[in-house]
Amino acid sequence: MFADRATITIYAGKGGDGCVSFRRAKGLPKGGPDGGNGGDGGSVVLVADENIGTLLDYRGKHDWRARGGRPGEGAQRSGACAEDLELLLPPGTLVYDDITDELLYDLGPGDRVVAARGGKGGFGNEHFKSATYQTPREATKGEPGEKRRLRLELKLIAEVGLVGLPNAGKSTLLAATTAASPKVANYPFTTLSPQLGIAELDASRRLVIADIPGLIEGAAQGAGLGHEFLRHVERTRVLVHLLDLSPDTGDVAGNYRKIRTELGQYAPALLEKPELIALNKADLFVDEDELAQTIAGVQRELGVDAKFLVISGASRQGLRELLEEAWKLVHPAGYTEPGWATSQA
Repeated sequence: MFADRATITIYAGKGGDGCVSFRRAKGLPKGGPDGGNGGDGGSVVLVADENIGTLLDYRGKHDWRARGGRPGEGAQRSGACAEDLELLLPPGTLVYDDITDELLYDLGPGDRVVAARGGKGGFGNEHFKSATYQTPREATKGEPGEKRRLRLELKLIAEVGLVGLPNAGKSTLLAATTAASPKVANYPFTTLSPQLGIAELDASRRLVIADIPGLIEGAAQGAGLGHEFLRHVERTRVLVHLLDLSPDTGDVAGNYRKIRTELGQYAPALLEKPELIALNKADLFVDEDELAQTIAGVQRELGVDAKFLVISGASRQGLRELLEEAWKLVHPAGYTEPGWATSQA
């Protein structure tokens, strides 16, 4: 199960209390104060772990508590400090204060942040002794740990986002270009949650691709399934807009405009992202002339300044070119011709 939202309350540990104690030993009837300090309470630390891909662990458990520090003891023994409580979260998690709605952290891979600090341990009576105050009988309590109510929202970190209507072939494309195994079926809304995959172009180049659940008209206002996952598109650097080119699809150009409208209504900045238009399911055409006429008609109707690619996720036609074009857009400054192309020249 994919979960991309959760609300939790975190409690850092209380500091241990200081100790009031006096040394007592044979020959030392009036030993001095020797009460130790309390240990510090454990903090709650948020850790972005690339092996975690969902917030599911935080949907069923809402309270997370770090341990408190141990109290001080006599003979100048300080209490043990408690270990920090580490909460493993997926990279791309936005952490909000659920009370003020303030964005606290935007976790990237490997990030570690202290979300709630443990309380300091209290002082034992030895801490208060001085030349003029030789028998202190006071100690302080440990400080309470911080408490926070957090709202967690996951935005997947991917370089390339696949968008399009349901049944456009996004899951088939993801399965054909990566090692991901999304559900593929011949009916709408087979993809119920975002899927991530890694496409390896060669030994040194990889693309992280996200298959976003199919969008429909009205998605930005809450219609269908895709509206729940539109925010995942914001993380991507390049959009691959999949259009179903099969003969019974209908208005291909109109379908493109529908999705662009939903993206713009959700976040106008999405329309500024680099885009590739992938005309999918070319393998369904038996007549090459009919395919060429269909492609030309779609390009003419759209009239957009974007790269058009003719592909088939099912037969793997044109997928290498698609990945290379996506790589160029993701890494515009550092693009070099791949070794396989040079060797075949």
